[in-house]
Amino acid sequence: MKDIKYILLALTCCLFTGCMDSDWENPYPVSSPYGNRELKETNVISIAQLKSDYAAVVYNSTNSYKEITDEVQIKGYVTGNDIGGNIYNEVVIDDGTGALLVCIAQGGLFSYMPIGTQILIDLKGLYIGGYGQQPELGTPYSNKNGASYVSRMSRILWNDHFKILKEGGSEVIAPVEFDKSKYRDAKYIQENCGKLMTIKDVTFKKGDGKTTFAPDKDKDAANSVNRGLVGLNDSYMVVRTSTYANFAADPLPTGPVNITGIFTRYRSTWQVLIRTADDIEITY
Repeated sequence: MKDIKYILLALTCCLFTGCMDSDWENPYPVSSPYGNRELKETNVISIAQLKSDYAAVVYNSTNSYKEITDEVQIKGYVTGNDIGGNIYNEVVIDDGTGALLVCIAQGGLFSYMPIGTQILIDLKGLYIGGYGQQPELGTPYSNKNGASYVSRMSRILWNDHFKILKEGGSEVIAPVEFDKSKYRDAKYIQENCGKLMTIKDVTFKKGDGKTTFAPDKDKDAANSVNRGLVGLNDSYMVVRTSTYANFAADPLPTGPVNITGIFTRYRSTWQVLIRTADDIEITY
């Protein structure tokens, strides 16, 4: 009789557990502790639409900015972060319609937003602007000379305004091939600035096997070094590397290469930001 009771009890437990397993849904399928899990997709617009709506402040020459007061959101995949030390306090997102730099006062962003991470951003209360006509999202900053522009938001503010939808590696935005014939075209730079792109079959002007990407002796006020490419005017295109980049001391390739990176702009000049040394493909 006792054996029958134990069997019935065991069956009841199994049935109860089975019901829980089939009905239970994890309300937070993403395991990352970062971000605002309470955010819901409510009024998502494309990055292209966002930049179009704020074109007057993003693309003028005065580094202007404006607070976003509408209840709107964007979402996209991370295409660039600080893993190689060449992108500082920023991540780059792309939704297929365009790309945008997001400025965050925090290091190690790659640890929870690796390439391929899909994120949702609640825009209300953040600022959009253009630094050198490169569209950026963040908060206002004034330097010691009194110049103001959109810059890094606090990590606390950022944590409240974003949500991870898919963790890194689930999907990756493929780089777009850069059209060298349009590198001086104003419309082309406006439509594509910030995108992950690949420029093929180019050679560094100082690729002598000795000159490195970013030695301290050549750095500018922003601790970066510009390197030109053969056949392209330096006033319109450079590869820009921070002296803090992991590959800053690497010698420039001596022959033709394919370069992948985040193709940002400073006014009419393309500034290619290589993410890691793996973004350079040797073709000679």
